[in-house]
Amino acid sequence: MKLIQSILTRNPCYTAGRKIAVKGLMLHSVGCPQPKASVFINSWNSASYDRACVHAFIDGNDAAIYQTLPWNHRGWHCGSGSKGSGNDTHIGVEMCEPACIKYTGGSSFTCSDLATARAVAKRTYEAAVGLFAYLCKEYGLNPTADGVIVSHREGHSRGIASNHGDPEHLWDQLNMGYTMDGFRQAVKAGMAGSGNAEDTGSYTKIMGTAIATKEQMQAYIKAANPSVPQAVLDMIPLYLSEGKAEGVRGDIAFAQSCLETRNFGFSGSAVTIDQNNFCGMGVTSNGMKGNSFDTPQLGIRAQVQHLKAYASSEALQNPCIDPRFKYVTRGSAPYVEWLGIQENPQGKGWAAGAGYGAKIVAILKKIVEASATASGLYRVRKSWADAASQKGAFKVLDNAKRCADQNAGYSVFDENGKVVYAGTAATTTYTVKKNDTLWGIAARELGSGPRYTEIKKLNGLTTDVIYAGQVLKIPAK
Repeated sequence: MKLIQSILTRNPCYTAGRKIAVKGLMLHSVGCPQPKASVFINSWNSASYDRACVHAFIDGNDAAIYQTLPWNHRGWHCGSGSKGSGNDTHIGVEMCEPACIKYTGGSSFTCSDLATARAVAKRTYEAAVGLFAYLCKEYGLNPTADGVIVSHREGHSRGIASNHGDPEHLWDQLNMGYTMDGFRQAVKAGMAGSGNAEDTGSYTKIMGTAIATKEQMQAYIKAANPSVPQAVLDMIPLYLSEGKAEGVRGDIAFAQSCLETRNFGFSGSAVTIDQNNFCGMGVTSNGMKGNSFDTPQLGIRAQVQHLKAYASSEALQNPCIDPRFKYVTRGSAPYVEWLGIQENPQGKGWAAGAGYGAKIVAILKKIVEASATASGLYRVRKSWADAASQKGAFKVLDNAKRCADQNAGYSVFDENGKVVYAGTAATTTYTVKKNDTLWGIAARELGSGPRYTEIKKLNGLTTDVIYAGQVLKIPAK
């Protein structure tokens, strides 16, 4: 099942904001020869369209399901009857109909291509079974209980809907053999089978054991941010230990932190490293600083607990320190892909930005693919931060040393970015005295020479002024 969120935010039904306690599900078909869900979505998403609004459309061409209202919003999909309105209790779902039928009066129609029409009806039926199985699970509904799953026609017979014959009229005239009793049984079987209405087999479960290792996580972040602070590398094991304590994949938490902190560079991030908040927790609007924690471990623990709140209804193993735990609908996002509000079937989630979960998954993929042996390599560079200058990465230290000796200005760095060997041609140290020959050379180089940036960076200088008696390292040419 392919579920796409396409909320009709301009429709008066949505803007009214009325909520319902979901007690059932009502199945409709659109009553016109139009297989494309997009046609209805484009037409109904208007402030002037005050005639109807359903919770979802099922496309007749590809069986994609477009969620058009949050599931717990009150829809305008079935009118009313002598006993009230199903709008107050039921989620309404419309199945699109084949283009090759033509209505001749009421619910009667002719069909110019029976095979195509049946294929459309089959696709929408099967997608509806999957969606209803998912919704029954989400809201704890028994699909075969009286009045839980009804068609529009059955809703009219029960006195809670207007006089329509859908969707049975479509199935009957196409000789599909479908009935609402059969539909309810199919939904029940779907709930007892694979358990997921949506095809979530390829999705990434948040709960479970981490796949990526500490070494892979460190290798990824050092490649993504060569200037990453050592403190960040040191705290990476906390993601695994805190995740393990709660049954949450710690590598997923780390991937999320990489997204939220711009790979711990914090450029453009809503939080700063001193907050020990590596997931943007509490940043609910632009300009907000977010929550702060006393230590990195507590910040990571709160993040893991918040992920567990979304992914599971199980109790926490450690005392709750997540200040926003209580605001989460437990179990509403068991998959990383559902952490984004726009992609979540319930319209819930961690972040509002489009593709939030997919971005985390993309980072996670890079982490898992990071070479497990990368952390054991010696890198030959001008400086650790200058990854572009790297001449090579060696398993054998002596080979790395020889490479550094052959390249002026290069040193050997270990997995943590520390210099383990300064090449013999790397630098020359001079004591500079004012007005002597070296003073003029150094001043000229630092003022405008071709090695200006390199010399300043090597010596940690923030000014162009060189003081008498200063020890100055100048890279050999």
